[in-house]
Amino acid sequence: MCKNIFRINPILLFKRFHSQDITFKPLNPSLILRASKFQEELTRLESLMAQNNNSGGGFNVEQQKKYAKLCSITDALKEYQANYEQFKELEEMVKQDPTLSEDAEEEIKEIYPNLEKSKQLLFHKLLPPHPFADKSCLLELRPGVGGTEAMIFAQDLLNMYINYAHHKKWAYRVVSETENEQGNGIVEAILAIDEPGSYDRMKFESGVHRVQRIPATETKGRTHTSTAAVVVLPQMGGEDERETDAYERTFKPEEIRIDVMRARGKGGQHVNTTDSAVRLTHYPSGIVVSMQDERSQHKNKAKAFGILRAKLAELERKEKEEKARKARTDQVTSTDRSDKIRTYNYPQNRITDHRCNFSILDMESVMNGQKFDALIDSMEKYDNDIKAKQLLNNVGQN
Repeated sequence: MCKNIFRINPILLFKRFHSQDITFKPLNPSLILRASKFQEELTRLESLMAQNNNSGGGFNVEQQKKYAKLCSITDALKEYQANYEQFKELEEMVKQDPTLSEDAEEEIKEIYPNLEKSKQLLFHKLLPPHPFADKSCLLELRPGVGGTEAMIFAQDLLNMYINYAHHKKWAYRVVSETENEQGNGIVEAILAIDEPGSYDRMKFESGVHRVQRIPATETKGRTHTSTAAVVVLPQMGGEDERETDAYERTFKPEEIRIDVMRARGKGGQHVNTTDSAVRLTHYPSGIVVSMQDERSQHKNKAKAFGILRAKLAELERKEKEEKARKARTDQVTSTDRSDKIRTYNYPQNRITDHRCNFSILDMESVMNGQKFDALIDSMEKYDNDIKAKQLLNNVGQN
């Protein structure tokens, strides 16, 4: 069980303290009150779980998940309050005892990083989690404007995501990939990253990516601009035949159409010889999914239903998010908007994310996956700032 937390007046926690060199601004008292409410909820849940155990009740998965979440918040609150109490005692020592002020100042410098770290940890624990934060993900890539150069750029993005997965030691697989006729770019591709929680890191990649560079075929040295679109989806289930059949039965007959046909394009002797390709049409949403990468019709069907399931889940999430946004009086800029989110400027060796105004001057290290985290971290901070403003507004209204 979680240990009891310090009982400190939340209003006092918001008073600003500083040493000669260090200034610390505590968390808003409304957030401390919010964390305290989670601690009270944890106490009630512990009592309920104890009653269930005494009465011979079975293991409750949902209760255990909730308990883990509440315990995590309570432990973060306890750590923050302990560090903050120590910080205040040292500040008081600096003010009241000049003979110990130098030693106290040095100790403040030592504990300050832990205080800031515990503050940020508690703050992030209080932010509302993304509904698909624990899911693995699918990345769907398609070239935009720019002809062959856009197809080459889409291939570059696919390679960048594969390199990043390598760098993070994440399991991945190319679910579908269609090359252009020249073989130097892609018409479409779907990359599956099977690491739980990868959706939470990759979700900011959704949108239109723009590249500015001199194509290999450009004879006059002019810089061209091309685009590619990326869609990030949560993986909602497996691709085994039994699970696919069960998911298929959730649709009404008039909601979905399944077409089988012969595969087209490159593929040797197995292409155009069997009806292995599958196309799904979901009439209510207008979503169409085609799959022909596998030789087996059943495997292509399973992959297609997996992608359809992910697309429908993401569509439902966006609809809920849009309704919630319209219900708020203070409109917040969405990090999911599908305009040009990022520019890759090769002549200047610069990548710029236009949503958070972050730039990095190291194209090669980003594209090979080594410094790709810098882009995600900047967007995560920007997104957390937006969530924080909304959280403070919500807390203030309650």
